[in-house]
Amino acid sequence: MSEIKYPNRIIKTPSTNLIKTTNSKKARLGADFEEMINESNKFYLNKGLAAIYKKPTPIQVVSTTFPKRSMARITEAYYKTPSTTDYNGVYEGYYIDFEAKSCHSNSFPFSKIFKHQVEHLKTVHNLGGIAFLLIEFPNKEEIFLLPATMLFNLYDSMNEGGRKSIPYAYFKENAYLIKRGYTPQVDYLKAVDLLIKENKAKRI
Repeated sequence: MSEIKYPNRIIKTPSTNLIKTTNSKKARLGADFEEMINESNKFYLNKGLAAIYKKPTPIQVVSTTFPKRSMARITEAYYKTPSTTDYNGVYEGYYIDFEAKSCHSNSFPFSKIFKHQVEHLKTVHNLGGIAFLLIEFPNKEEIFLLPATMLFNLYDSMNEGGRKSIPYAYFKENAYLIKRGYTPQVDYLKAVDLLIKENKAKRI
């Protein structure tokens, strides 16, 4: 089984037993959500609406094996630097940056996002970019766009002893509901338009 070393040099070796657990099903659902976003981004690009891409994860390969002449297998690697967020690009002259998560409970736990990712989104926002989270609740078949400013307030509250998660009800009341379709499957740019209008209004 391949090993991945993280920046703190701790080696994590995935267990083969996990393949048969519900965790693998959840991982598959998360991958499906990512694929929907990727296909939506291709639609935006083909229509000339936006250029938004999945960020590559910087991995340093340490060793490989060659079980066949035509096949190389990575047996050990580690992340060169901590990843920031999932997607970035340009839309309507604005820099866009966001993290996408699939949530399988009735609340979004802050354990699903790292402190350095929140700090990265703060930097993007402070520099005039559009930063947000895209959260999927597959059990409810709903997707929400949560503006980064809302995330900051809730995250800071958690660090001061507040809630350790964002309840589904909060998303329903405050976030933007993204309607799922066919082309694109996740039309999140309509909500981004509203964020851009809000940003312009605040600067006037």
